[in-house]
Amino acid sequence: MNKQFFSIVLIASIGLFSCGSSNGKNDPENDKTSSTASASTEAGKVIQMDKAMFIEKVFNYEENPNEWKYRGEKPCIIDFYADWCGPCKKVAPIMADLAEQYKDDIVIYKVNTDQERELAQIFNIRSIPSILYCPANDKPQMTMGALPKAEFEKMIKDLLLAPAAEPALKQ
Repeated sequence: MNKQFFSIVLIASIGLFSCGSSNGKNDPENDKTSSTASASTEAGKVIQMDKAMFIEKVFNYEENPNEWKYRGEKPCIIDFYADWCGPCKKVAPIMADLAEQYKDDIVIYKVNTDQERELAQIFNIRSIPSILYCPANDKPQMTMGALPKAEFEKMIKDLLLAPAAEPALKQ
């Protein structure tokens, strides 16, 4: 019984270590992403984002690190993910559906945490997927984990599309 238990623990440890230590650098898909490709702002699509694009379209943390000033025209969602992450792979098609569904109202970006370590560090990303909701006129909020589509839709409606005057009326 002890040998069987230790064998299971050893196999589980190896599995966790190999998934957690992957950096995605040997993935040919990672090599295809360039700043010109990620600069595409096609409505209804999830847009790959790098640091330069984040500073331009979301928040310039280098210029103004202590005060959040959203730079986008529409509210956005930023999906912090990694190519090797199983739950991230489950969220990706949901984000694609949401990008199409809300193409006139919000923008959906994705940030590869293996390639954009500085962005992941700024938002203290410790678990992926982590989803950052950036309203046009309010502070961003983060959720973690692979949620069902209905939960993402609720967050979009409550955090990104709710009328700006509504919170003032509730006071």
